[in-house]
Amino acid sequence: MAGHSKFKNIMHRKSAQDAKRAKLFTKIAREIEVAARLGGPDAAANPRLKTAIVAARKVSMPNDNINRAIKKAEGAGDGADYVEMRYEGYGPGGVAVIVEALTDNKNRTASEVRAAFSKHGGSLGETNSVAFMFDRVGLIVYAKDATDFDSLFEAAVEAGADNVEEGDEGLEVTCQPGDFAQVRDALEASVGEANSAELSWKPTTLAPVDEDKAQSVFKLIDVLEDNDDVQNVSANFDISDDVLQKLTA
Repeated sequence: MAGHSKFKNIMHRKSAQDAKRAKLFTKIAREIEVAARLGGPDAAANPRLKTAIVAARKVSMPNDNINRAIKKAEGAGDGADYVEMRYEGYGPGGVAVIVEALTDNKNRTASEVRAAFSKHGGSLGETNSVAFMFDRVGLIVYAKDATDFDSLFEAAVEAGADNVEEGDEGLEVTCQPGDFAQVRDALEASVGEANSAELSWKPTTLAPVDEDKAQSVFKLIDVLEDNDDVQNVSANFDISDDVLQKLTA
């Protein structure tokens, strides 16, 4: 299992827990608000907003919540002035970690992220201290039973994608960030709606971890993702199937 853990993967795991559901909706609403403010309220003309709305609907976020977030971006509510921040560092076992956040208080978020790293066997570094171990890509994932590999590969190449491979979450289509919206929309028209579609940090190198280190890495990621300001967490750890079975038993 390659551990490029993303917020999208954790969303589904946590959405069944009522205590986590409100936090999840708040994170997605924040992304919708920022996307609408930056690119306008028309999802058809705003790829980032469309991606956020798709993510909202995947977890059954009410339309009222979606519309309220868009209205805040238009000035119809008390929208906060959020800024995008990226934090980088190393977790247990030398695992590289990238944290993406939307915050209205950079000092608070930086302090909380640094504390999470420190308390769970890691250390926060400077910007670009680990980003060189990842590629920024558009990542579109289809369930393995949604289509066959050859058909998806043909459609993806025609749409302008770079690669298709079988991954932990299903059939993964990757493309350049600038081609993401075009590839996603073309595949949706020819293959159907994907399980997930977003810009992602994909590791180019992986750090093998044993059971103890894997537990520590998962704990760090969980703490980071529980932070209200954190939207995505990516990490480059790799664990064996045997260790994964022990951790999920």
